[in-house]
Amino acid sequence: MRAGCSRTLGLLLMLMLTALPPGAGQPVSDVCATCHVHATCHQIEGKSACICNYGFVGNGRTHCQDKDECQIGARKICGNHTLCHNTHGSFYCVCLDGFRASNNDQKFIPNDGTNCTDIDECEEPGLCGYNARCINTEGSYECYCNDGYKLENGERSFHPNRSSDSCKEIRCGSPPEMKHGYIVGNYSLVPGSTVHYECEEGFYSDEGKSSYCNENEVWEPATLSCKGVDCGVPPSVLNAHQAFVSGSTYGSEVTYSCVHGYFIASGNHTAVCNARGQWDGADLVCKEIDCGKPLLIPHTEVIWDNSTTLLSRVFYKCKEGYYFSGGRNFSQCTLDQKWENITYICKEEELFSNLTVFNETCVKWQMRTGRLGVQKTYMFHILGQRWDEKTFSEDVILNITTSEDNPKVCLDLNSGSNYVVNITAISSMNVPVSVSVAVQTKVKEAFNNVLIFNDTCLKWQRNVRGADTEDRYLFHVQGQRWYQKEFLHEMTFSLTTRKQAPEVCFDLQPGTNYSVNISMVALNFSLLVSMATQITEPPFPDIEFVAAKGSAPLLRLRKAEDRNGPISLYQVIVLPLGLQSTFVCDSFAAATFFSNATDIKGYVAAEFRAKDVADNMSVALGDRHYYGKFYNAPLKLGKEYCVFLRIISEWNKVRTQSCAVWAQIKNSSPTLQYMTAVVLGSVAAVCLILFLSFSAARSYLHRTVHSQPAALACEGVRLSATMDTARASSLVQTENVSML
Repeated sequence: MRAGCSRTLGLLLMLMLTALPPGAGQPVSDVCATCHVHATCHQIEGKSACICNYGFVGNGRTHCQDKDECQIGARKICGNHTLCHNTHGSFYCVCLDGFRASNNDQKFIPNDGTNCTDIDECEEPGLCGYNARCINTEGSYECYCNDGYKLENGERSFHPNRSSDSCKEIRCGSPPEMKHGYIVGNYSLVPGSTVHYECEEGFYSDEGKSSYCNENEVWEPATLSCKGVDCGVPPSVLNAHQAFVSGSTYGSEVTYSCVHGYFIASGNHTAVCNARGQWDGADLVCKEIDCGKPLLIPHTEVIWDNSTTLLSRVFYKCKEGYYFSGGRNFSQCTLDQKWENITYICKEEELFSNLTVFNETCVKWQMRTGRLGVQKTYMFHILGQRWDEKTFSEDVILNITTSEDNPKVCLDLNSGSNYVVNITAISSMNVPVSVSVAVQTKVKEAFNNVLIFNDTCLKWQRNVRGADTEDRYLFHVQGQRWYQKEFLHEMTFSLTTRKQAPEVCFDLQPGTNYSVNISMVALNFSLLVSMATQITEPPFPDIEFVAAKGSAPLLRLRKAEDRNGPISLYQVIVLPLGLQSTFVCDSFAAATFFSNATDIKGYVAAEFRAKDVADNMSVALGDRHYYGKFYNAPLKLGKEYCVFLRIISEWNKVRTQSCAVWAQIKNSSPTLQYMTAVVLGSVAAVCLILFLSFSAARSYLHRTVHSQPAALACEGVRLSATMDTARASSLVQTENVSML
């Protein structure tokens, strides 16, 4: 084919050279200056000629237009199983689906022997997991069920990508169940297999004990019938009675209990009917109960009649100097031959018990002596000092006498002070007992009606120390986020005011939990307030806009920062290009691909949780995978799309989002009619050019005596073809680098 092409190009060059207009013998510089931009000037035996570069056709001077190499046909120029794509001044070939180029490149020019070979899909991972074997075919493959399996629809083969059918094992199913029987040994489910049965323990049968799988994939019924054994009436036990009898068949039980006043000394209290028709375990021994000596309880005296049989009782009372503090005062002999464990507490008398402070200035306690009407005298020594007046102090002593079991004393104490109260009393053994208690009186109504408003502001009522008194407040604000451990927002400032209803607003970050500690300096009193700010819209997506034609591009997803709230989800939304201007970011009406009724609606192609997103993660549109609950459907040929990226934040029942246009995809693939028209038009144009050139050559031959040798013309054609082939090879290498 190359030799024929060379001869054709040589003849064309000769005709073009001979068709030069008068004045062709003009100086070289003048001829070369008239060459077309896609032509090259050549010197042949002292004469010049303009020749169109490789990939172009024309006279070299007035026109050199692109030559559509693909008009020859993809199979002729590119080889079998290919598609030819014309380019300006050149062309390239691609393999059909199911084939790959022998040089493993996506595009190639077949000047180096590259051809398209069949892809063995059966070697691809993920195929033949269907109890089937894969058979490769030219450009495709088919799956056939393994031996012992069949397709439910009766077909011989199937294609996993075009059918939901799978290979099911040929078998009878589970063998029939047998009442009081079980399967022994191994068995299979294929026709002709046999399963054997045995009776459970305690049952017997004299009939057939097997079943088999017939040719209709059905188990034949077994004739096995298992009957149970019978142990008869249970035996009697001395000093015991039968508390419960479940029956007399295998596994039945009889429960014995010792009669009142006796306990189980040995043996089992239950007998069981065994598989031989006998009662096992009827060896119970019952003896009379004896609890022995009673328990000793600290600080008590025992009142007892020395009886140790069942239900005998022993009584307790507290010794002198102790009082009863709780529990039961007697124990009795039980069935397990033990005296009951009781809680009987005798405590030494207490003058102070459960001492507490209430109503800021009052104290109360319990006095326990075990005797009624006993009066006790308590001495109170009161020491006090205020926070804001260092010179103020109190030192008071007073006595209180009371016979109450739960005394209460309220002291005349000043507000906003710290007190230490020492209380001393004399015990029944003339031993002084002393305790100390710290009393801290609060500043009443230092903060009243505290209110949070506008999310970041506080106000309260101030009603202390006179209306004209100026107070100073210290604020310590700390903010943290559970979803962003490294985040910490902290600030400290003061406020001096005379207002009765002070207000303060804070400069807070969104989506943050804050604790605000407010201290009133004069009274050393503080208040803690918790505040939470709402999230705002997540940051605008950081994307690189992509405009593509034909196939869907590979997109890069960059992570967003959690500066306005926790980033929860990333969504990839595909819309028809005509709906781009009508898309509303906060609308969640876009459905999954399969829920769309028509092709004119958009859908969510993928959804990623924020924790699963890696920075600069690649997203391939139309890969037919599920991301979250959404299907990444392939884009349709001839359709135009726009792609949005939506970032969603969710926190405290608030949902915000931000969106950006990520890509626009315009399919410029020509239709079959258009491609046919272009090919026919190109063929007609080439034929017209050849006819005009041949006519001009014949006319010129009649007027010209000297002509250039054909050998030289062919030499020039071969030179041009060699140069253009090198240029085409360089072009292919450049395209390969750009594709990488």
